Amino acid sequence: MGNRATANRWAGFLRNLGHRVRVRTEYQGEATDLLLALHAWRSASAIQHYRERYPGQGLIVALTGTDIYRFQYTHGGPTLASMAAADCLIALHPGVGNRIPAYLQEKLQVVFQSARAPDQAVPDPAAGFEVCVVGHLREEKDSLRAAYAVRDLPGESAINVVALGKAHNGEWETAARQEMQLNPRYHWRGEVSPANVRKMMARARLMVISSRMEGGANVISEACVAGLPVIASDIDGNRGLLGENYPGYFPVADTAALQGLLLRAEQSPQWLEQLRQHCRELARQFTPQAEQASLAQALQRAVAVAAQRGHAPID
Repeated sequence: MGNRATANRWAGFLRNLGHRVRVRTEYQGEATDLLLALHAWRSASAIQHYRERYPGQGLIVALTGTDIYRFQYTHGGPTLASMAAADCLIALHPGVGNRIPAYLQEKLQVVFQSARAPDQAVPDPAAGFEVCVVGHLREEKDSLRAAYAVRDLPGESAINVVALGKAHNGEWETAARQEMQLNPRYHWRGEVSPANVRKMMARARLMVISSRMEGGANVISEACVAGLPVIASDIDGNRGLLGENYPGYFPVADTAALQGLLLRAEQSPQWLEQLRQHCRELARQFTPQAEQASLAQALQRAVAVAAQRGHAPID
């Protein structure tokens, strides 16, 4: 999950395109023709170092949700400096252009994250109406919102929430364990393998993504490819992937509204199928081929801009 998975997937695509790629958690000044940095704020020092040492080389910066919706405001100096230094900015959904300064918008290249289709599975009736929540437990994800929404469901409801993802810290782990103790409908499995995430998505009836901010969640791509209906918080990052007319949004942190949609999904097969069909129609934009092609365009744009600026030799 997260940036590491994105880095490894993009490295594979770039190798497919014939490039030599090194994945690093820290940049130590190594000679390279182009740097692709994930996260404008967290990579700010690496970006500055690279630009100072190799001013003529190509630079791509991939924007995360916290860059777009938090750090450009709370840490504007380094975040906007990273964005300004880039030859190309990668956005994970098309709505990002409305949220960054106008002078940076022409640098944007949208790259939809792809997903691998899970093996086909049939929901287990004994498991009830399983709803999955996938992602690290942390504030930005509002990770326990689905748990709160199923605390006081009617006794006849078969809804259960299964959460997959590592806790960001001890406080979140404690909160998840306490929730399980008082809420028999909530089950936190912790961090699991990507294969087990796909298995869960294949058998679940529905996925909830309750985030307060997202740059473009890969779990939405995964759900669409799996044909898994989604109920999502009404934020730019989710609208940018699911579309303005998607019928499954609820207001951020609105437990009652989420509960109402969960009950509607359980009680109305027709509405649940409407969500499923919408997600299936979106699946074609989340293929590995489409993601690789968009990444290749970002690379070409960065190289072209660097060439115009004057390509400096690597010492």
